Amino acid sequence: MLTASLILIGAWLLDQGLGEPYRYHPLNGFARLAGRLEGRLNRRDLAPAARRRAGLLGVAALVLPAVLATALLARGPLGWAVELGALYLCLGGRSLREHARAVAAPLGRGDLDAARAAVSRVVGRDTRAMDASEVARASVESTLENGNDAVFATLLWFLVGGAPAAVAHRLVNTLDALWGYRTERFSDFGRAAARLDDLLGWLPARLTAATYAVVSGRLRASWAAVRDQAGHWPGTNPGTVLAAGAGALGATLGGTALYAEGPRERPLLGDGAPAGAAHVERAATLVERGAWLWLALAALLGAVACWGP
Repeated sequence: MLTASLILIGAWLLDQGLGEPYRYHPLNGFARLAGRLEGRLNRRDLAPAARRRAGLLGVAALVLPAVLATALLARGPLGWAVELGALYLCLGGRSLREHARAVAAPLGRGDLDAARAAVSRVVGRDTRAMDASEVARASVESTLENGNDAVFATLLWFLVGGAPAAVAHRLVNTLDALWGYRTERFSDFGRAAARLDDLLGWLPARLTAATYAVVSGRLRASWAAVRDQAGHWPGTNPGTVLAAGAGALGATLGGTALYAEGPRERPLLGDGAPAGAAHVERAATLVERGAWLWLALAALLGAVACWGP
């Protein structure tokens, strides 16, 4: 446990110091490979059941070799370095903060065009006609949800099963982001990725929600939002995370989201002020403080396991 705690802390410090590799990030290569494989497997002439089987095959073909390779390398003489490097590449804490601040800074000075351009890099929405509140809301929702996916879920699965488990979660989560859409093209093919991501994300989402509540000091507001509103969101995992985050920030999230295919109406979360530039900054801070809390707890558990009775 002590070794795992040290690796976890070291990987977080690497992420905070170096950030994600701007070029040749393994996840970018993985996404390109997934796109090519999807083009071969997701044939339009297949029946729905066959497309679902093809999607399951795609998930297995992409995820299992990477997980097995990580497990084998982690058993070698430099296993600790493999675990450290794999966890570092799975984390996205600094990138999350940088993206949030790239939106908050122009929003704060009234430069809506720059804020729209910045938020377009992290959300799949149509940002061209967004007003300032819609830009802030999109950024806050992205920061809170990716805080769960790229930080807390990654840390949790590393503690549960080491680097192979962290890699498995991160790759499945990436496939869900690529394939997990309820569209004609992906509703069947992407089902396996979406269901597996829901399964792997169930516990992390709830621990993330608790983390947001604790570090914000707004436990009652966060719990009320989760209890009363999370179940109405499309997807209980993101609903739980976003509802807790809305309560923790004292902001209102949800509502109309603009996409290329048209607007989508989502339930409102929280009961505070409309999201603004300050909420974007506070969302990034919420994730950072939560991560440091997790690291402190991991270090404490490692010390107890090493020197306890």
